[in-house]
Amino acid sequence: MRNVRVAASRGASGWPGNPAQGAHAPLAMLGIWLLVLTSFPASAQPNAKNVLVLVSVGRGHMSIDQMESSLRSRVPWPVNFSIVYLENPRFEEKPYRESLAETLRRGYGGEKQDLVVAVSEPALLFAVEYRDRMFPGVPIIFMSISSSLADQRMPGVTGVATRAGTRGTVDLALRLNPDAAAVAVITNNALEMERDWLASVHSELLRHQDKVREIDLLGPANGQMLDRVAALPPHTLIMFQLVPRDTDQPAISAYDVLADAAQHFPTYSIFPALALDRGGIGGAYYDATIEPVLTGELAAKVLSGVRPDDIPVVHDTSLQVRVDWRQLQRWHIPESALPPGTEVLYRPPTLWERDRKYFIPAMALIAAQFLLIVGLLWQRARKRKAEAVLRESERRFRVLADTLPSLIWMCDSRGRITYLNHRQLAFTGLDPNAGYGHAWTTYVHPDDLNDVLGTLSRALKSKQPFSQEYRLRRSDGAYRWLFDVASPRVNGDGSFAGFIGSAVDSTDQKLAQQTLEKVSGQLIEAQERERRRIARELHDDICQRLALLSVEVEQVQSISDRLPGATKQSLQEIQKHCEEIAADVQSLSHQLHSSKLDYLGVASAIRGFCRELSKQHEVNIEFTEKEVPKHVPEDIALCLFRVAQEALHNAVKYSGASQLSVGISGMPGEIQLVITDPGVGFDVEGAKTNGGLGLVSMQERVNLVKGRLSVESRPGSGARIAAVVPLVGENRSVLEGQATKETAAVTGLA
Repeated sequence: MRNVRVAASRGASGWPGNPAQGAHAPLAMLGIWLLVLTSFPASAQPNAKNVLVLVSVGRGHMSIDQMESSLRSRVPWPVNFSIVYLENPRFEEKPYRESLAETLRRGYGGEKQDLVVAVSEPALLFAVEYRDRMFPGVPIIFMSISSSLADQRMPGVTGVATRAGTRGTVDLALRLNPDAAAVAVITNNALEMERDWLASVHSELLRHQDKVREIDLLGPANGQMLDRVAALPPHTLIMFQLVPRDTDQPAISAYDVLADAAQHFPTYSIFPALALDRGGIGGAYYDATIEPVLTGELAAKVLSGVRPDDIPVVHDTSLQVRVDWRQLQRWHIPESALPPGTEVLYRPPTLWERDRKYFIPAMALIAAQFLLIVGLLWQRARKRKAEAVLRESERRFRVLADTLPSLIWMCDSRGRITYLNHRQLAFTGLDPNAGYGHAWTTYVHPDDLNDVLGTLSRALKSKQPFSQEYRLRRSDGAYRWLFDVASPRVNGDGSFAGFIGSAVDSTDQKLAQQTLEKVSGQLIEAQERERRRIARELHDDICQRLALLSVEVEQVQSISDRLPGATKQSLQEIQKHCEEIAADVQSLSHQLHSSKLDYLGVASAIRGFCRELSKQHEVNIEFTEKEVPKHVPEDIALCLFRVAQEALHNAVKYSGASQLSVGISGMPGEIQLVITDPGVGFDVEGAKTNGGLGLVSMQERVNLVKGRLSVESRPGSGARIAAVVPLVGENRSVLEGQATKETAAVTGLA
């Protein structure tokens, strides 16, 4: 840590930083005594290294802080820093120096100092001269010392020497001002280091004595110095080395002289603080950030036990030419005249550097707008290309649609027709110039219109494909059956756009189907008539005759008591066989045509058939009846009876189940028959293909009465056969009412 900071009549900042006003000379000694004696004991730390820094003119806190950081980063133990500034107008007087040495001895003699760091030449000479009195045997490290003094090796002393940029500064001044005839050197020449600076300038100017002459302006900063500066001849350069003193507060300071000189003549200095940003052009300067770091490295070695005599002096020879751009412009010096590697300071920022924070967002915005415009143009080109492709695709579609034998149509999402191909227009004779909309509904057969509109309305809600069959009026006034298949269309964004449909003339197929159904119905009716006739013959003739035969045999038995026993037994067996034959014939008669179906209704007929079949084949058939209408049309009743008959026979013969179920129930406008068995099941498609199990017969019977037949079965999963037949007479008004609502919904979409 830094324990003590002592300033002897000097501001704590030090030159050449911001000048601070120190105390007057008579108070210097008192300040040193008070600060040293009161603060030093509190700074002691066990196992800490003590470093005393002696600073004379020319250094500030920045260099000392850098040196301190460099040292602390290289040693593992704590370091106590004490700083004493030595600058004083009486410092050149020997009695003052002896008194100061005694003060420091008393102030720091109570605790051993491990290292003394001398900053600048006066501090080094003072430390070497009075080391034996103040802290005998303590090693000394120096910084900010000229190479000439550093080459005079002193025992127990090492450090970092810097080469003043005198030669580089003189060469720079003559290079940038080739028409110069004289060089004026302004300095005080009071201190030893000032005399050294003057000598170094003299030495360098001797090399150019054939080009310029030297004019020395020696003395303090005052009015006389200003007059001497004003009297300098034209084409004169100024080498300014008049160091300002913090302890003095004259009416005219060194900076006033510098400002006046720089106003009239190109001014250079070997010290950056006396040129840059103060009216001077510049000079050659060493890097002030390197020397403190090197000094800290040497101090760390000494504190680690290395003798200073074993550490060679480090010469910092790095110099950098720095100039003030504003003064170059003022004296019309082109930058091309500068030596390579020159650092130009105070150059006004370029338009880019000054307004970069505005340019970057503006350029980003322009770039974004450019990209947006490019994107829009690209999108526009893509759109045009897509539109061209779409137009070509639409043209091909229309050509294809007009050449197909089908009637092609399209509608929008509200059901309004938007397109009809030429074949559709030719078929109906509709005028395309009159518009489409819902005009097509006038060409649909009135009996089919409600169904067509209802189907379309449901499809528009579900957005699912659909098909339907209806009659459409041709241009000659004849109605033709059409089979229409439609699929949903979507827009580019995936939304529902409507339907596209294709209709083909199915009149011939319809007539053929109707003819086939009529023939099939006629065959079934003929079969049923023949069954009735055979059933009546069996019931009214054969059964009666068998019954009569059985009675006659019974009478013969009653009057033939004298017949042998064998003959009597034979007669009994004949009577039994007659009764069995009569029962079988009666059952066969019921299977051919049940009289219960005509007199008791379909439910009773099916129940009776289940009872007879159960007795014949010893199976359990569960029959249920629910809300069956009392009066069922004859054709529907016969259809349901035959379906039940066929299904039960198949179940008894193939399913292998001993438990069957039959249910008949009435529903609004319909009647349903369901036969189930838990048997071995079968492949429905295979059975339909092979025409087995009587499925074709059942399907034909159900179709004749406009019903629906459902067969559900899988191998090993039993079977379920359901027949649903509409009761046309009862539900026609309900269906018509529902269709009327759907028609109104579709026609109202416009």
